[in-house]
Amino acid sequence: MPVPVPRQRAIPAVECGQAQAAPAGEGPLTEGTRRTDDRTDDRNDATAGNNATPGDGVPHDVTAAHANLTLLLIEDDPTAAPIVPDLLDSAGKPIRMRTARNLTEAERLLTDDVHCILLDLALPAPGRAADDDELAVLRHVLELAPRHAVLALTASGDAERGTEAVRVGAQDYLFRDELDGRLLSRAIRYAVERKRSDTAERRLAEGRLRAQENARLERGLLPTPLLEGSPLRFAARYRPGRSRALLGGDFYDTVRTPDGTVHAMIGDVCGHGPDEAALGVELRIAWRALTLAGLCGDQLLNTLQQVLEHERDDDEIFATLCTVDIAPDGRRAGLCLAGHPAPLIARPDRPARLLPYDNNGPALGLLPGARWPRMQVELGAEWSLMLYTDGLIEGRVGAGRERLGQDGMVEMIRRQLAAGLSGEDLLRAAVNEVRDLNGGELTDDVAVVLLDRVP
Repeated sequence: MPVPVPRQRAIPAVECGQAQAAPAGEGPLTEGTRRTDDRTDDRNDATAGNNATPGDGVPHDVTAAHANLTLLLIEDDPTAAPIVPDLLDSAGKPIRMRTARNLTEAERLLTDDVHCILLDLALPAPGRAADDDELAVLRHVLELAPRHAVLALTASGDAERGTEAVRVGAQDYLFRDELDGRLLSRAIRYAVERKRSDTAERRLAEGRLRAQENARLERGLLPTPLLEGSPLRFAARYRPGRSRALLGGDFYDTVRTPDGTVHAMIGDVCGHGPDEAALGVELRIAWRALTLAGLCGDQLLNTLQQVLEHERDDDEIFATLCTVDIAPDGRRAGLCLAGHPAPLIARPDRPARLLPYDNNGPALGLLPGARWPRMQVELGAEWSLMLYTDGLIEGRVGAGRERLGQDGMVEMIRRQLAAGLSGEDLLRAAVNEVRDLNGGELTDDVAVVLLDRVP
């Protein structure tokens, strides 16, 4: 924070507008003494008051067309008001002033329409000895009015105390016996603008910090595949539907159990907001724990449904799910579908196609006591198995109402495989093409998992 130079301080460029001299022979404009030609200002005050948000503690925006600056002078000498001359803002309008003799009065007068506080540093702070802390009263005011601009008023020649006041949190300091209307008017406007700038910068920094923390949290919630010892290759692509989010209602995971079986899962909680994302994470973690504990097929899905029913906020929330368990030799797998699209399998000797989905069971959370049959699927010696959520197939094709659908997706994957794409490159191309066909970003979450077996 820059330290102001005492006495003849330079005025920033933002304050280059010249304040006109106040008419001679008139005292300061206070809340109790209004000139008769201020009726327009009173009407402007009423308009500004209507724009206030009661209780928010944020001073009015003084850049509004009809706003007036208001100064709160905190000074224990009731005759001290004349030390403040007539004040005009950059538009030539009077700066209104309120006077408080102590901090109790100041707290009562510190309403939202006060923009700046002029504080006498010699004022004793409540509950403190005079020599305890010479800036105790300033610290008290900063706690009382953290969002208001503060100007410190000190004795002539006491620059060290004024500089310390700026370090503690005041926007500037002034010498009591050097006050004049032009200097004080500019100091008030500068303090208000500087406080507004500091507040905006702090909020921007806080927003960036929150965004970084949320990003780290969401990255931490995405799964790390547990495939150590498996010959299978793994790739995944994830794109949430929420703007500026990293996590949506889709979820996936892959683990290898001690017997060599590779278990993969992909699911979709209806909706794609933060609540759905949190529920998806809970289901994924529950699936991993249950799988590592040895559960599989109908028993596993029935337990997951119980988790969903206990954790959801609404009885209408449901989740679709696809699970596969690939035998240690990699040539066959068990498949369970709970209202979810069937996976796609591609082999060198035949075109990519969908696995059977005749025994597709209901989505989790729809039917109490439901069953989910486990189907046995032959994979072969070399294959690629792609699990996906419906965000990949429900995007539009062109400007009409037509959707890509599963048939369109199968044709797209066949074409990309024929072009030699595989692994991450294949998934990236698939998601990008679906987005391009949609004419822009997809509104639903998209998750795709690819497992490859190459002899």
